[in-house]
Amino acid sequence: MQTLLLVAKKDKPEAAELAARIRERYPSHDVLGDRLLAHTLGWPRVDDRELATRADLVVVLGGDGTLIHAARLLDGRPTPILGVNLGSLGFMTEIPVEELFLSLDEVLAGRFKTDSRMKLCSRLVRDGKVLVQDEVLNDVVINKGALARIADHEVSVEGVPIATYKADGVILATPTGSTAYSLSAGGPIVHPSVDCTVLTPICSHALTHRPIVVPADRTIRITLASETADTFLTLDGQTGHGLQCGDSIEVVRSPNRVNLVRNTRVGYFTILRQKLHWGER
Repeated sequence: MQTLLLVAKKDKPEAAELAARIRERYPSHDVLGDRLLAHTLGWPRVDDRELATRADLVVVLGGDGTLIHAARLLDGRPTPILGVNLGSLGFMTEIPVEELFLSLDEVLAGRFKTDSRMKLCSRLVRDGKVLVQDEVLNDVVINKGALARIADHEVSVEGVPIATYKADGVILATPTGSTAYSLSAGGPIVHPSVDCTVLTPICSHALTHRPIVVPADRTIRITLASETADTFLTLDGQTGHGLQCGDSIEVVRSPNRVNLVRNTRVGYFTILRQKLHWGER
């Protein structure tokens, strides 16, 4: 691993300081920064595509949102990502700051394991034309603005109608995203090794409409079936697109995956207990 790409949480001085220390510690490696970090530290700025192509390892200095940004930056490439937790929660950024250099030394020596995380491919279709096509690591969210009325969401799986959710919105989450917005909306926690899509309605008008776990290889289609203003499609919390009545969102497992470097000293269920405070009163 000759080239390291550092992706840092913006407006976080600690992240920039760590990035500078990494570059100083590994002078025989090419250490690059994402655009904001390079600007902050005065490093040469490199185009995003070139960053993704050149990187042998991505080091994330931040929280889960920063890691999601890094995964999008890679644009489907299987480059391993080492997540260092500088955020407030950090389900995916497993490495504590105090273990950064220990973990990085191990990775650069080739002594590491990765978790392969599923992604979703999402398409926004309007009048038979694909307006947006993108991939997400966490979730695809259809929801309304603060003053919009609840909407009708016609849901089908492989063309078979499931239900029409009269709700504030619908979340389609990966197992990785099952501990994010979907969990807040009442969805289940899914172990990241299980490939599936979690379909979770947001504040459904009918209490019988419950979250559903769907096999990852099934195409889920959600059609906005009512006129309602101020309704949006949000992808991984990073990009947003306005929706119209009749728009359809199609979601299925992506052929691309994200490889996260594991913290072998901490297991997945240990992380859940720590982050969700299970067993505490």
